[in-house]
Amino acid sequence: RAAQLTKDLLLFSRKRVAERKPVDLNEVVGKAGKFLKRIIGEDVECKTELHGNPIPVSTDSQQLEQVLLNLATNARDAMPDGGSFTVRTEQVDLSEAFMAAHSHGKPGPYGMITVSDTGAGMDDGARKRIFDPFYTTKEVGKGTGLGLAVAYGIIRQHDGFIEVHGEPGKGTTFKIYLPVIASEAVEEETSREAEPPARGMETILLAEDNEQLRKLFGTVLTQFGYTVIEAVDGADAVRKFTENKDTVQLLLFDLIMPRMNGKEAHDEIAKLKPGVKTIFASGYSPDIARQKAAFGIGVSLINKPVSPADLLKKVRSVLDGGE
Repeated sequence: RAAQLTKDLLLFSRKRVAERKPVDLNEVVGKAGKFLKRIIGEDVECKTELHGNPIPVSTDSQQLEQVLLNLATNARDAMPDGGSFTVRTEQVDLSEAFMAAHSHGKPGPYGMITVSDTGAGMDDGARKRIFDPFYTTKEVGKGTGLGLAVAYGIIRQHDGFIEVHGEPGKGTTFKIYLPVIASEAVEEETSREAEPPARGMETILLAEDNEQLRKLFGTVLTQFGYTVIEAVDGADAVRKFTENKDTVQLLLFDLIMPRMNGKEAHDEIAKLKPGVKTIFASGYSPDIARQKAAFGIGVSLINKPVSPADLLKKVRSVLDGGE
């Protein structure tokens, strides 16, 4: 609980400036939808419905994926016995009246993402406070109340809006609105996109106590050919490395974990395999993370939240001898 709160506070307080680029909203949501299915779980039907035409917006794809991940996590927790989860895109026109009701923004065309579930829903009091920091409807120990506050901040930083609708017993629907831009900008940016990340065949020991992130990272790496051994914390990672020390070629560890943190687990493993290639994932800024962990040779760092593409590039780079 304390470790998760620390992580959420780091993400909430960092307020990283959005690195916005022209993209097709359908493309971003479509890619995210593939990973959300793993987060939602097998008991929930997960559907992605994309608008028939491109929706050009200026967004930080990595941050938008983080918003969708947070919403998917909340939906999953609201449907312990299963249900339906749907992500839909469309283009709408927002009026002067809408802007007046929200006290910011300009009327005109917006890309809309609708995220809905058939879970427990919420009453009027919960709806009014749902984006407040530390407010949560979950039982003690199940949430820190920062996930939706982070989502709200990200969307506002994109000059957009996020709303919530729902009633007790009738599910919940979130609506995200992002301003539409000229489609030519998306075409120009798309033409400059890099090649897809390279695949691999190595074995990676992944230690992350956040279940949805562990599943997400594991899914991404497995789909690109890697063998992934998952650990729920540092102590579990040391145990699983001991069992698989002849096959593990890379450690991918969260820096903050209960029982034994990532740095402590790495140091124990390094006694068995000196110089083992390692990537730490952290919500700290790079300078602070390196200072706190006192990284040695062969250790690299990746900041969370991280997009699947950036994760794959970092993994391939470290395995190939880079940083």
